[in-house]
Amino acid sequence: MNGGWRVKPLVWLIRAYQYGISPFLGRSCRFQPSCSEYAVESLERHGIIRGLWLAVRRVGRCHPWHPGGYDPVP
Repeated sequence: MNGGWRVKPLVWLIRAYQYGISPFLGRSCRFQPSCSEYAVESLERHGIIRGLWLAVRRVGRCHPWHPGGYDPVP
């Protein structure tokens, strides 16, 4: 994990969303892996700066006019 102690709180927030909020909203992500899984993986793989940038870009692409599909973390 890159930048471990700085990344952990963000990963915990995303996991809290995944387990506490997301089940009530239903599946709505157009991508595989889901945007929240992508965010966790990008933070763990690239650290806080690049990981957040990749996650924000991904969420920005998740809209009804984008076809979605398989989009792994670089």
